[in-house]
Amino acid sequence: MVDANSDFLYVTPSLNSWMIAVVLNTVLAAIAWIVPKKLLTTAGLIHAWALGILIWGCLGWQGYVVVLFYFLIGSAVTKVGIAQKEAEGIAEKRSGARGPENVWGSAFTAALCAVGIWVCTVFFAPSPSISLIIRLLALGYVASFSTKLSDTCASEIGKAYGKRTFLITTLQPVPRGTEGAVSLEGTVAGIVASVAIALVGWRVGLITPGEIIICIIAAFIATNIESVIGATLQTQVKWLTNELVNVVNTLIGAIVAIAIALITQSVF
Repeated sequence: MVDANSDFLYVTPSLNSWMIAVVLNTVLAAIAWIVPKKLLTTAGLIHAWALGILIWGCLGWQGYVVVLFYFLIGSAVTKVGIAQKEAEGIAEKRSGARGPENVWGSAFTAALCAVGIWVCTVFFAPSPSISLIIRLLALGYVASFSTKLSDTCASEIGKAYGKRTFLITTLQPVPRGTEGAVSLEGTVAGIVASVAIALVGWRVGLITPGEIIICIIAAFIATNIESVIGATLQTQVKWLTNELVNVVNTLIGAIVAIAIALITQSVF
């Protein structure tokens, strides 16, 4: 990992970290199961449990804090103006309760980055090239969640408070909730969200201060590309679901962040 002072540390995950992951996520899953208001469906809870174990086992508490921050803020913002959204027919299904498709649509790219880091630390000896790969994957991990939280907040705040919404491809006014629609309120919320989660990634030591800016830029680019996909391909291709678009969105965010880091050599 990269600590808060940007000094790279090569840490091999231990069996103990996986045991902690199982116990912690089982306790949290049990709490989530008994609380009255469900943030996850039953199937979604099982998949979130598995994802939580994977992230803690591969990245430790640092990676877990990032995904937990995304989940809590993303779930909370979905509830903003929920009555109005449901009345207009633009609310998330199941009143925002996440299912397996939502869990992996949001976190598949991050999970790939986490597994990549784990493989590098377990199967490869420490070296400058391996350290670089791990740092880039850590950046991709944070950038993917910056992108997804930006997209979630932009969409949900835009649907709740967007006064004027425009189709991103034509800039023509469209109703709130239209695929590919953007608004000033949603755009600002998305930027704030990407800043917030990038700061969390920095504070836990996964990225450097300079890479906070990279995550914000990558999230902005990926979120707008996602809006373009929503306004064009998603309305024409039946199998291109929101969840699959989310995977593409987060993958673009991670790739853009890594590309910027390499081009600017900010990872050195």
